Amino acid sequence: MALSVEMVTEEALGLPVGGRALLVEKLLASLAGQANSEIERLHLDSIRERRLALRSGKTKLIDGAAGMKKVRVALHK
Repeated sequence: MALSVEMVTEEALGLPVGGRALLVEKLLASLAGQANSEIERLHLDSIRERRLALRSGKTKLIDGAAGMKKVRVALHK
């Protein structure tokens, strides 16, 4: 049985943070040559930096709703 995008997405979202980051890197790498290579490199560098910051405890994840609330408050200042 072929997996649908929705099924793969649901499974991927169940992965731990590190696994999701690695999956993103692999998916982006699979698109190599289809995107601007400089932009792709910068994006992957950013992902790696964020993953490192998360793993080292330098940063932490926050709930999506709480994050959006912070963004809205900041935009209205």
